[in-house]
Amino acid sequence: MDLSVNPASFLNNAASAGKSAESRRLAKLRASVDELEVTFLNEMVKAMRKNVPESELFKKNSAEKMFEEMQDKELTRAMCQGQNFGLADAMYRQMAPLIEHKMPDNS
Repeated sequence: MDLSVNPASFLNNAASAGKSAESRRLAKLRASVDELEVTFLNEMVKAMRKNVPESELFKKNSAEKMFEEMQDKELTRAMCQGQNFGLADAMYRQMAPLIEHKMPDNS
């Protein structure tokens, strides 16, 4: 019966654990920058909607305004999923090296 311990196996396990923690942080970063892109585009759509004059004939009540805001939020979410605007990708490219090389494991 051989009870010897191979130190290389411990190093390989530690390296793979570090990679999985790093990949979790990168996945969180990707989700965060994607959500920020949606929020940015939602604010842009809100600003555009404010510039459209409201009809005197059909006044919107608060429920219709709330529905319109929710519809705009889903519209911007669909816009970000269907087409690459580049804002999230640019932020990810700038921040990913910080996670890959410099940040301590705080997960």
